[in-house]
Amino acid sequence: MKRILFYLSFFALLTAQAQKNIYESDKFEALSENHKVLAIIPFFTNLDLKEDVAGENLKNLEEREGYAVQDALETYFGRGKKRKKFSVDFQNTKNTNAILAKNNITYADIDTYTINELSEILSVDGIVSGNLDINILLSEGIPSGFNFIDYLLGDANYGRIGIKVSDGKTGKLLWKYEKEINKKSGKNTTDLIDVMMKKATRKFPYDKER
Repeated sequence: MKRILFYLSFFALLTAQAQKNIYESDKFEALSENHKVLAIIPFFTNLDLKEDVAGENLKNLEEREGYAVQDALETYFGRGKKRKKFSVDFQNTKNTNAILAKNNITYADIDTYTINELSEILSVDGIVSGNLDINILLSEGIPSGFNFIDYLLGDANYGRIGIKVSDGKTGKLLWKYEKEINKKSGKNTTDLIDVMMKKATRKFPYDKER
């Protein structure tokens, strides 16, 4: 009985922690009232791999992971759009990346532009962006299997992902969701985004059903 109570308390703690990882601005309704289209930009990635990778190769891998999350989010939001689930549309990421390229904005320097500048260049009402700090190549898949010893030793934690939505006109943060990445997060980038967004679905501000 004590063991059951322990596990119930443990999972309740995890659930409470997950709730704290979601932020929504108290000005969301006012700032997003006229939002119609959001753009998803590549995620800023920091790779801390166990094996040594040369500087330029590391940058290329970080860029690949950043675009993989962008693609995964488009896939997730695209499915939601087909179900008429969201109150906004999402700009096609190929168009987003093409417009950025035409304006000589690369993955390496996109973080030097403000949300306001990017929204104006992309002709959208807001920006979906985020950070990815990982010690594995998420796009190649998370190692399978579950071992509680891994958790005790810290070997099952692969990093953290943060997704945020910002208002295009003011640049203000409207919504943010952070999640730790581990063996239970999903088998790859697309799976991870699908799993974490489903958990946050009732908290996503543009969700019509929340």
